[in-house]
Amino acid sequence: MNLTSIRNALTSKVGKKLLLAQKHTPTILFAAGIVGVVATAVLASRATLKLDEILDEHEDNIDLVKGASNAGYSEQDRKQDLIVCYIRTGSRIAKIYAPAVIVGLASIAALTGSHVVLNRRNVALTAAYAAVDKAFRQYRDRVLEEFGYDKDQELRYGYEEREIVEETDKGPKTKMLKRVSVNSASMYAKWFDEGNPNWEPSAGRNMMFLRMQQQFANDKLHMNGYLFLNDVYEMLGMKRTSEGQAVGWVLDGGNSDNFVDFGFEGKQNQEGVRDFINGWNKALLLDFNVDGVMWDKI
Repeated sequence: MNLTSIRNALTSKVGKKLLLAQKHTPTILFAAGIVGVVATAVLASRATLKLDEILDEHEDNIDLVKGASNAGYSEQDRKQDLIVCYIRTGSRIAKIYAPAVIVGLASIAALTGSHVVLNRRNVALTAAYAAVDKAFRQYRDRVLEEFGYDKDQELRYGYEEREIVEETDKGPKTKMLKRVSVNSASMYAKWFDEGNPNWEPSAGRNMMFLRMQQQFANDKLHMNGYLFLNDVYEMLGMKRTSEGQAVGWVLDGGNSDNFVDFGFEGKQNQEGVRDFINGWNKALLLDFNVDGVMWDKI
């Protein structure tokens, strides 16, 4: 192994360690800021314990100056000595509190730095997600224009084949039926089933509940001008998610549908929706038509 290889191996290890440190910079700065705040309180408390002694000595010196009556000690001299006493006392107080002030300022800088780093990363992540979302939507528009809705669903979610028997004039005939797979829905899709606190044994009540919540979501969107996906999850009795606090709907937000769709309206002929409406299936997959990242739409 030559010197170049050894140097490259060392620099690569150091580089990875630096990258790891950069990754955890917000956490490190935040922890340092918290420790600094505690240290500031301790240092300030210690300084306060010394303050009484300094103030007592200051009062004694002031009394001496004010009580001095020596010949040749003019009023001007008295004023100058009083100024010197105040300056010395102020300097001593500043000296004992200086460590607390310095540590406090450093703590504020660390906490602010942690916030700035996280804010920059959030901006970068939002921009990256928005770019991916825009590219995906443009791709879907081209697929829809070229091949239509059914092909778009097949390419987006995948499909599954099911064997069915069909009666014909010549007797039973077996054929393969191809349909969109419900196991490949979007990352925002959720099942509405018996595990949901709002689920009812009655299929009619379940559909009424879902339609009412969908209408309520649309009302909120048009009233507030925006709606987070987590808001819809909560309406339906579902758990909030991290992505649900980033995506949602913005009224007139650019490429916006301007309405909330749970993914079942107008699809009564699809097998999963039809079976749920008729009560043959106790679960319905809800796939929400979110506009994308909220912060990119405002």
